[in-house]
Amino acid sequence: MAIIAALRKVKVPDRRPTRSQSMAGVRRREALVAYLFIAPTFILFVIFIAWPMVESLRLSLFKWNIFQPPEFVGMDNYARLVKDTVALTSFRNTAVFAVSVVFLDMILALALAVALQYRMPTVFRYFFRTTFILPVVTSLAAISIILKFMLSTNLGVINHYLGQIGIERIPWLESSQWALLSIVLATVWKTFGFDLLLFTAGIQNIPGHLYEAADIDGASGWDKFRYITLPQLSPTIFFVIVIGFIGHLQMFDQARIMTVGGYGTQTVVMVIWDNLGQLSYGYGSTIATVFFVFILGLTVVQFWFSGRWVYYEGGGEDT
Repeated sequence: MAIIAALRKVKVPDRRPTRSQSMAGVRRREALVAYLFIAPTFILFVIFIAWPMVESLRLSLFKWNIFQPPEFVGMDNYARLVKDTVALTSFRNTAVFAVSVVFLDMILALALAVALQYRMPTVFRYFFRTTFILPVVTSLAAISIILKFMLSTNLGVINHYLGQIGIERIPWLESSQWALLSIVLATVWKTFGFDLLLFTAGIQNIPGHLYEAADIDGASGWDKFRYITLPQLSPTIFFVIVIGFIGHLQMFDQARIMTVGGYGTQTVVMVIWDNLGQLSYGYGSTIATVFFVFILGLTVVQFWFSGRWVYYEGGGEDT
């Protein structure tokens, strides 16, 4: 009994984790689970995006046609690009196309979103939204093929009906005056529904009490649009512009199918494609690298200027 009593008096150190140690363990487990979830996406990003970008940059310093060993040429490919009128023209065509589509998309989608939300009866609202969204989910290649036939100079249904009202046939896809414009309008019809969906969601999230206060102050419809709707939608507008430029600067399908790049519709991606098809991998990688830097720089500039006009509720302008 004396031995048992002596053992009871011995203090055994408490090995249970403290509260801070337990929380640290929980955080480590949560971080591990998070890393496991993002690992597949990160691995795919490295394999299919990051690594090809690095390889494209490296290959732009070589001359290579796949049948012979790569020949290091340094900056010769970049010097060639500066003098390449075809490539430089494609940059101009691509910029004109992207600017036109982005702003036509935005203006048309914003106007329709406001009209459908505030001017259209509810019974028709969902019907028109669905109608405008349908082209977005339709294959771009299929739409380009259909529009190619519709815009045909001699067999197109559009010229047929224009002729019925006395208008001469217009060479929509066979003239440098009309070809790029035709592709711009076709692309706007295909893509503006996505912007419409974003603007509709943005308008529905604007607090109603702002409009009620404006009504009490006697604000007109234009004043409410200018001082309430536009500032509240500025984050959505910013998103639409950034995503629009990134996407439309990479235009390829429409021009390839509808005009095969002729009549002033050749884009940068088409020039890259043609060079790769001609086994000029070094020069094609050079154009791709410069194009990537151009898109990246444009996106950075857009984010930099966004702090001057994008309004976030509760935080003022983004700084």
